[in-house]
Amino acid sequence: MVVGILALFMSNLFFGSVNIPMAEVIQILTGGKASRETWEHIILEVRLPQAITALLTGGALSVSGLLLQTAFRNPLADPGILGISAGASLGVAIVMLLFGGAIGGTISLDLSGSMTVVFGAFIGSAVILAIIIGFASIVRNNIMLLIIGIMVGYLTSSIITLLNYWSTSENVFSYVIWGMGDFSGVSLDQLTFYSVCIIIGLIISILLIKPLNALLLGERYAVNLGVNLKKIRFLLLVSAGLLTAITTAYCGPISFIGLAVPHIARLLLGTSNHKSLLPVTILAGTFIALVCNLISIIPGPAGIIPLNAITPVFGAPVIIYVIINQKRIQYFN
Repeated sequence: MVVGILALFMSNLFFGSVNIPMAEVIQILTGGKASRETWEHIILEVRLPQAITALLTGGALSVSGLLLQTAFRNPLADPGILGISAGASLGVAIVMLLFGGAIGGTISLDLSGSMTVVFGAFIGSAVILAIIIGFASIVRNNIMLLIIGIMVGYLTSSIITLLNYWSTSENVFSYVIWGMGDFSGVSLDQLTFYSVCIIIGLIISILLIKPLNALLLGERYAVNLGVNLKKIRFLLLVSAGLLTAITTAYCGPISFIGLAVPHIARLLLGTSNHKSLLPVTILAGTFIALVCNLISIIPGPAGIIPLNAITPVFGAPVIIYVIINQKRIQYFN
């Protein structure tokens, strides 16, 4: 899988809407000068950040889905189930549909690359995450917390629908484009901040491996093993929320990766032991994300296929298989 990821990463640099000779790409990556200055800009400023973003985002969303599936003991839990993705969508909807892409008349809209959009998405997801964490300190039942998250998602969706209804057709179009998902929303200057946030979320998830394995036995058994459920649930929500918030803010609400990839990792390993499952989930997520990003540029100069038109092709068959075989396949033991 690691070899496949490296091959896909390089393929994402070699191929794109502009045809650049492979020798020129290698020369640019090794610090040499290209025949055309525009090629250097395309490789270093566009394709390289996009490939790194796809690599990080795939792993982040997959781990977020794995954490939530284990915490709620629900194979159909995903990063959007707590309403965090919906909160990001609401933030973007307010920026695009209510303010027309500008806040205070000084920051203009430039679709997915706009820091205004990123700011709105991050604030929206952070607010919803804070609400969910607040409820987590009151509601001790995971199922009830799950229902609260779903209801929060419904409320945000209702507000977004109203904003769409009263907004102009141009703003609605911009919002729809953002909602299709795109790995090109992180520029080279923003990549450091994006990477640090995801790495922090992944480190927290790695530190939760032992408690997650204990939760596989049930909450009562976990408590008997010395697991502090309140603390673990808080850290779990922070990790999953941070990973979901930052990826949604920059890349849009990307579907199915967080839902399907943990199942792919379980099927590959035949185990639910997070000591091996979590790293394989990260690898599988990066692999799938790089494949989706590569497929998205197939039309070449004709345009780019939206990510959310590609991810269901990989995710939907996996989920259908899980639903059909859920009685035979034991995920949480």
